[in-house]
Amino acid sequence: MRTEITASIKAAQVGPNDFGGPAFMPEVLARLETSIGTGANQADLLFVDQRTVNASANDDIDLSGVLTNAFGATFTAVELVALLIINAPIGGLPNTTNLTIGAGTNPVVGFLGGTTPTIGPIRPGGFVLLGCGDAAGLRLPHGAARTTR
Repeated sequence: MRTEITASIKAAQVGPNDFGGPAFMPEVLARLETSIGTGANQADLLFVDQRTVNASANDDIDLSGVLTNAFGATFTAVELVALLIINAPIGGLPNTTNLTIGAGTNPVVGFLGGTTPTIGPIRPGGFVLLGCGDAAGLRLPHGAARTTR
């Protein structure tokens, strides 16, 4: 398995600025490429899913021996290399509620802080992308990630 995760921001703004002007066109790019394995800059598992979370409901995602990959095999994630959550459906009607990640009984706390760590609210159409290519990844303890609307 080979992956490429890219985050990019390109902008154009016209007017006087510290870089001389009249146009300011920054480009910020972060890229993470992995090969197959379990060390630094490597990944060996992939999970992609579209899920429905009803308003005022939870969707607990257990990362330890419950999820199945695209080929139907059950797996246990030891660390996360990247996490992309998009609060929008692939097709159909747009979402109308916010999404909050975290605050589960046994939440993923490696990249979150506080006693009841959360990310959000992620507004409809919004997204979160996290990535880290070192051997520990995003520091995932075994447990459930919870999404709440």
